[in-house]
Amino acid sequence: MKKLKKRQDWHESWKYSYPYDLLEVYEDNKQTGYYFAYANRRKHTLQLIQKVAKPGAKILDVAAAQGNFSLLLAEMGYNVTWNDLRDELIDYVKLKWEYGKISYAPGNIFTLNFDHQFDVVLIAEVIEHVAHPDEFLRKISQMLKPGGYIVLSTPNGEYFKNNLPRFSDCPDPSQFEAVQFKPNSDGHIFLLHLDEVEQLANKAGLVVEEIRLLTNSLTNGHIKLHYLLRLLPVSWIQICEKLTSSLPLPLKRKLHTTTVTLLTHTK
Repeated sequence: MKKLKKRQDWHESWKYSYPYDLLEVYEDNKQTGYYFAYANRRKHTLQLIQKVAKPGAKILDVAAAQGNFSLLLAEMGYNVTWNDLRDELIDYVKLKWEYGKISYAPGNIFTLNFDHQFDVVLIAEVIEHVAHPDEFLRKISQMLKPGGYIVLSTPNGEYFKNNLPRFSDCPDPSQFEAVQFKPNSDGHIFLLHLDEVEQLANKAGLVVEEIRLLTNSLTNGHIKLHYLLRLLPVSWIQICEKLTSSLPLPLKRKLHTTTVTLLTHTK
């Protein structure tokens, strides 16, 4: 993936995306909670994709923004389709492209229709921005080939610092339609608990094959622990993550900020 240098004549959405690229792919500052959290999520997301799909498989990356997952997967040999509402980001992604198969399908995923189905659909940090996550997951499931997989990552609603409602606690999600699809954490509408992930999957004709809870308060830089991230060796931070990941499930649900889930069709 090519490294870009910021230009003043860029589109505003490019300028907005570039600081995230500095952390996510160019690794300009490794001692931040955002960097560690993203790197951890990227590692587990790619592991799950590689577990179920060989190079050459067709992958749809939904709400892919500046396309970092799309580009990485293309470089790994997958046939990737990038999607986002902001079609002006296509040229930004193309500037970073070096090699691999990637095509572009801008637009609202609720209304897009493809002429083929996918082996894997990636929905990374998307579902919490959608007013109707149940309908969203049902739509995504229809894009899968028989035996295909969804890899879904989303903030863990059971994390002890979460103060957003469960989806099931809202009697009328349509009230959030006007504010959905906003980027970053200020656009979060609900945060899903583990039982809700399973319930939504079942309603969409899917089954949960694997759930991983990851990224603790230290690796996310929460509760002022970001100061420690600047001081501790990376190996110590990784050991802390391994320790909390080995705890019993009730504790992991409270201590980890992110879930990465592998879903497939019910048999």
